[in-house]
Amino acid sequence: MGARLVVLRPGAGTAVQDFGRKNFRALGVPLSGALDTMLLAAANALAGAPDDAAGLEILLAAPDLRVERGPLRIGLAGDLSGVLTRAGGARETVSSWRGLVLREGDCLALKLGCGPACLGFSGGLDIPPVLGSRATFSRGRFGGIEGRALLAGDVLACATAAGGAVAAAPLTDAPGPIRFIPGPQADHFAPEAVQIFLSAEWRVGADSDRMGIRLGGPRLVHTPLGASIVSDGATPGAIQVPGDGQPIVLRADCQTSGGYAKIGCVISADLPRLAHAAPGDPLTFTPVDHAEAAEARKKARDSFAQWRGRIGRGQIAALGEWDAEKLWSENLISGATSGE
Repeated sequence: MGARLVVLRPGAGTAVQDFGRKNFRALGVPLSGALDTMLLAAANALAGAPDDAAGLEILLAAPDLRVERGPLRIGLAGDLSGVLTRAGGARETVSSWRGLVLREGDCLALKLGCGPACLGFSGGLDIPPVLGSRATFSRGRFGGIEGRALLAGDVLACATAAGGAVAAAPLTDAPGPIRFIPGPQADHFAPEAVQIFLSAEWRVGADSDRMGIRLGGPRLVHTPLGASIVSDGATPGAIQVPGDGQPIVLRADCQTSGGYAKIGCVISADLPRLAHAAPGDPLTFTPVDHAEAAEARKKARDSFAQWRGRIGRGQIAALGEWDAEKLWSENLISGATSGE
């Protein structure tokens, strides 16, 4: 028998996510999965979960959980804090970037700072996959738990675990502009429009969601070719510019094809940074070529591997060895295969 947790309070914008559905985009099925796949990979590492485990992504408010059957390990990654009330009544302050062992009767009340954050679970959340993934796609109402965010009373199952607590330094994002590869519809934008895109400070719109980030700023004018194209493939990171001249950066739940001209595509190494862009935040962009994008991806992978290696490996080895080659073969940084 495995471990079980009951959701006492669901928070808001909390749903089961993994690294997405990678083999069904030709059928019109979005990728979905965590917005910041590196953050989920870190939570899984702290929980001692398999590389491709499903966990919880927290976007707006964190949940409260009670262990119905244990023990189990939970990994906290992101800006989280809270209180752990043990079954016997003892209370402990909980901080993020920790792997904690919870036992039957323990209650964990979490608070989200700046989102998103992720929770990993020993063995990963045991939820039936849909089209090869446990990721929640709320618009399609499938994946995760009935294709929706958590509700009070939901039961989460995972593997049992033992051992002690582990910790790691927080993962941090490099500062600077968001890097992107120009095109593919460069001929739909005059040179002055491209310069405006590069020099402007864009603001994240309040109507941004898991499908895309709407940016507010100066209007980008199209050439006589216009804003519309014959629909072609769309992927997370693509920067569409519709007729109003305000860019939209596509995210994990984006459509698989689209009819707006694209001024560029954010590189995979910088997609996790976009997960933390809140309404009103400023964003700037800088162009790179494919070689620079590939080097940035390699640097991000190496950095994560070094971070992962500093976790107290001996305390979680019993839960399964970490397979670095498999982890990065899944392209976790972007959750999507790009043209880099």
